[in-house]
Amino acid sequence: MPVNSLRHRYAVLPALAVLITVAGCSSTDDEASAAVPSPDAKVTKLCKNLDKALPAKVDGESRDDPEPASALTAGWGGEAIILRCGVERPPKMVDPEVAEGRDPDAVPGGVNGVDWLMEKRGEDTYRFTTARREAYVEVTVTDGRDSTGVLIDLAAPVKKAIPVGIAS
Repeated sequence: MPVNSLRHRYAVLPALAVLITVAGCSSTDDEASAAVPSPDAKVTKLCKNLDKALPAKVDGESRDDPEPASALTAGWGGEAIILRCGVERPPKMVDPEVAEGRDPDAVPGGVNGVDWLMEKRGEDTYRFTTARREAYVEVTVTDGRDSTGVLIDLAAPVKKAIPVGIAS
């Protein structure tokens, strides 16, 4: 094999490695992700109705849905606010410590006619799950913001799409 041919092959290999590395990075690497729930058909229909009713902005953040795309998930402001519809009932929802107000990391409450279980999940992260609705809707707020605005903005669509009742 001629020397020039070998030199050319070795020069191409680093360039190819850089190209593969750059191709592996994309703008979607910075996007939020959320596990998509897998509820039954009835709850899926309710969640699809909720998706149609959700606002373009929540607490001043524009809608920016997480990956993978699904009518069961929504997001605003990247990872700041993530909604998942059709999740399982959180174990804390039936914990007597929570119901009696003795668990500081899980507090029941209501905002504009929607009952929520609030769970502190970390330094600046809270998870809210609807209660007394035919589907559980979970909202995670991760940037330490006052979540009152988030719950106010989501109350009307939840009331419109998810009837009062007991989720199965």
